[in-house]
Amino acid sequence: MSRGFVREDDQEEAPFVPPRAPLPQGVPNHVTPRGLRLLQEERAALEADRSKPYESENAKRRAWAEIDGRLELLNERLGSARVVEPPDPAPDDVRFGAAVSFRFLKGPQAGQDHTFHIVGVDEASVKEGRIAFVAPIARALLGKRPGEIAAFALGTMQQELEVLAVTYD
Repeated sequence: MSRGFVREDDQEEAPFVPPRAPLPQGVPNHVTPRGLRLLQEERAALEADRSKPYESENAKRRAWAEIDGRLELLNERLGSARVVEPPDPAPDDVRFGAAVSFRFLKGPQAGQDHTFHIVGVDEASVKEGRIAFVAPIARALLGKRPGEIAAFALGTMQQELEVLAVTYD
């Protein structure tokens, strides 16, 4: 059809659907039980958003397009989720789901202590002290025990961390 016969009001721009946190090709989508629950709660919230009243049919169509896009990405992630339960008994080395306390030995943060939980990519939030298991710092810490040193590159700088403690929730 010629564009001369199309109203400008009908020319809606596709909504922007932000991508989910990247998961490297071939890497399983490990999630903690908490991470799975958060994904399921996110899906329930998105589905509930569809029943909200909208000021117009146009607004509803646009909102639903965004919700549908986000649900599609979320359902793909949920479909590939592999729940990793906390080990019992808790090992003394760093594994997926661990809370690991460590001290920076080199670099600009030398002497500073931090604690991070190693979690799935969708649950990761540095602000909450949760890092994805695929992050360089997490990969360096995996398998280490208290007293051991983990090394990883941060840009051009080599970082060293001493593992102080490992716990599991």
